[in-house]
Amino acid sequence: MARLVMTVVAIALSLLWAAKVEGAVTLPQPVKLEWHYYKVHNTCDDAEVYIRHQITNFWNQDKSITPKLVRLLYSDCFVTGCDASILLEGENSEKTAAQNRGLGAFLIIDKIKQVLEQYCPGVVSCADILNLATRDALRLAGAPAYPVFTGRRDGMKSTRESVDLPLPSISFDQSLAYFKSKGLDLQDMVTLLGGHSMGRTHCSYVEDRLYNYKNTGKQDPSMNSTIANQLRNLCPLRTKKGQSDPLVFLNPKSGSSYRFTNSYYLRINTHEAVLGVDQQLLYGDTTTLELVNEFAAGFEDFRQAFALSMSRMGSINVLTGKEGEIRRTCNSTNANKRVELSS
Repeated sequence: MARLVMTVVAIALSLLWAAKVEGAVTLPQPVKLEWHYYKVHNTCDDAEVYIRHQITNFWNQDKSITPKLVRLLYSDCFVTGCDASILLEGENSEKTAAQNRGLGAFLIIDKIKQVLEQYCPGVVSCADILNLATRDALRLAGAPAYPVFTGRRDGMKSTRESVDLPLPSISFDQSLAYFKSKGLDLQDMVTLLGGHSMGRTHCSYVEDRLYNYKNTGKQDPSMNSTIANQLRNLCPLRTKKGQSDPLVFLNPKSGSSYRFTNSYYLRINTHEAVLGVDQQLLYGDTTTLELVNEFAAGFEDFRQAFALSMSRMGSINVLTGKEGEIRRTCNSTNANKRVELSS
């Protein structure tokens, strides 16, 4: 039987216009965006080179920037669209929403923006920087060097109330409905959740599975007992206000190496997923199970599918043309006083 994912990707590529990049995955062009926008319009020819150089320097110092950037991009695109609204400071901003607690890599994007402002002032959007920086960090971690189409503009408002990111304890059906509400499909959901092959999460997002699954006072029966015991040692039951909320690896197999692998899907099949939303993939429909098994058996299939889904996610509700603005600093709109960066 032909492999499911490669068949889907092949059909998508045969129907849509595609750009070719040497040594990279070939992907369909998202609506409104352009390939090498800043070079085509002769506004900042080396923008992508500058971004890649900066990310390489940051990654060599701290490899955890890859999952941090992936989560930051996810949190941006899945709220009001890929408009860099997640980067804005403010008492009621998206950044301060409970669902965005623990987000990192803000300073990285801010510093890359500072560099670009020296070479091409007022030209490169923070939204494009975030998308390109995430792609480059993923490539360094082992993901494919997929092309990112550019030309996004930045949003001009950010409110905590707009954040609708679901908790990781949602059901399979709820998760799929959420992805579909953003214009993505089942394959995108199964694939993008594979980003959990790297990074860490707070114990508070796991403790319901360890101590009180669906108010039963028991462990989630779908969780492997060995991994549950390991997590309980790392995540003691919180009984008092102000008690610490430690971080645990989403995928202990990759751990601190922060490598992009398909071991996430292997762990789902052995009931070792840390988050409930991940383990729920084992209880989806036939197509979901085929995708999980496909990715568990073939790393290259997962890499190819991940590239396609990241490109699709990066085009959610983008602002182009005269929409939005090109911010001078990523943590503040042009109408507001610039917020100085911390060291």
